[in-house]
Amino acid sequence: MSTIGLPVLFAAFVWWFATGALLWLNGLPKRTFPWTLAGATAVLAASVTGIVQSAQDTTPGGAYCAFACAIAVWGWNEMAFLLGYATGPRREACGVGVRGWGRFLQASQAVLFHEVLIAASGLIVAFATWSAPNRVAYWTFLILWVMRLSAKLNLFLGVRNLGEEFLPPRLRYLASYFTRKPMNALFPVSVTLGTLVTAVLAMRTASPDATEAVGSALLASLLGLAVLEHWFMVLPISTTALWEWSMRRRESTA
Repeated sequence: MSTIGLPVLFAAFVWWFATGALLWLNGLPKRTFPWTLAGATAVLAASVTGIVQSAQDTTPGGAYCAFACAIAVWGWNEMAFLLGYATGPRREACGVGVRGWGRFLQASQAVLFHEVLIAASGLIVAFATWSAPNRVAYWTFLILWVMRLSAKLNLFLGVRNLGEEFLPPRLRYLASYFTRKPMNALFPVSVTLGTLVTAVLAMRTASPDATEAVGSALLASLLGLAVLEHWFMVLPISTTALWEWSMRRRESTA
C-alpha cells in the first residue's frame, strides 16, 4: 500500500503546496521580487544538480528526488512568469476587435518568452536524464509542459472558468486573451487523452519493481491532477478555496 499510497499523497501535497507557495510569494510587495527570484534561482541550481544525481539512482528514493526536483525546475519558470520577468514582448491587452489568427498571434507574443524559457528548461532536463536508468524527472517535466500548453489553448479557445483571480494585477491583461464559453472542441480531446495516459501509468504501479511502481504512481498522480485542473475549467465550481491561505497576502497588499 505504501508503494502506491505514499506517492499519491506526496504528489497531491506537492501540487497543492507548490501552487500555494507561488501565489503567496507573488502577493508580496514588488520590492521583494528580485530576492524571490534569486532564492528561486538558487533552488533551481540545486534541483538541476538533484536531477543529474537522481538520474543514476534506481531506488524509490531516487524517484521521489527526481520528481520533486523537476517540480522545482518547473516552479522557477512559473515564478519568473508570474513575477513579470519572463512573459513576452507584448505586455498589453488584446487589441479591440482583433479575432482569429491575429488574436492568436497577439496571445503568443504575450507569453513568448515564457514558452522559450520552458522549452530551454525542458531541454536541460532531457539532457540531464538522457539514457539514464531513472527518467522520472524528464517525464514529470514533460507532463507539466504538455498539460500546461493544453490548458493555455483551452483558455484561449473558451472555457467556463478562466481563473483570472489567480493572475497577479500586473498580468491581468492576459485575461483579455481568454474566452469564456461552456466548452471548446479541444477540451474533450485534452481530458480523454490525459485520462487514458493516466490509466496506463496507473496500471504500471502494479510492477513488482518498487522503483517503477513508485515512479509510475507519482506520474499518474500528477497527470491525474492536471486532468482534474482541466475539469475545473468547465465545471460550475470555484477552486479558490483550495489556496485561500496563499491569496490573502495578495489581497492585503493590494
